[in-house]
Amino acid sequence: MGQRSIGSPRPAVSAVAEMSELIELLEVVWERGRDTASAAPVSSAQARVLFLVEANDQLNLRDLGRLLEAAPPSVTRLCDRLQAVGFLERHPGTDDRREVLLGLTPAGRTYLERLRARRQEALAEAMAAMPEASRAALATGLADFCAAVAKPLRLPSPNSFTTRTA
Repeated sequence: MGQRSIGSPRPAVSAVAEMSELIELLEVVWERGRDTASAAPVSSAQARVLFLVEANDQLNLRDLGRLLEAAPPSVTRLCDRLQAVGFLERHPGTDDRREVLLGLTPAGRTYLERLRARRQEALAEAMAAMPEASRAALATGLADFCAAVAKPLRLPSPNSFTTRTA
């Protein structure tokens, strides 16, 4: 990845190209980390489910399907497999017992911790080869980027809903 001038006429376009290349490289690193984090085989789609369940307290199957943009049968199968390996649990809803709420088990949390640790080791190794000023700039930019990307992957908190009256 080459350096781009901040004053270049199309910095957003070049940043998107750089980010695309970075994502392709990270996919390779991510898969290596996922394969070594646990004895239980977890697919990329299943790992996404674990991340979304962790990030969204009291997530139900319908909302998970919406976040994944997946059909209900696919979401159910993903959750069945994660429950079978002991990473996900289902609970009846408190307000509506027909609703199924999802939660991580201790084994699921441990899996995510190990996965993150493996991935962070690989990233730390790569970043150690960068100049310090570049690492600092990257950290600042990535924090802002992560906030922008994560926002639509989280459901609004129940407190953020306003009650409408007629």
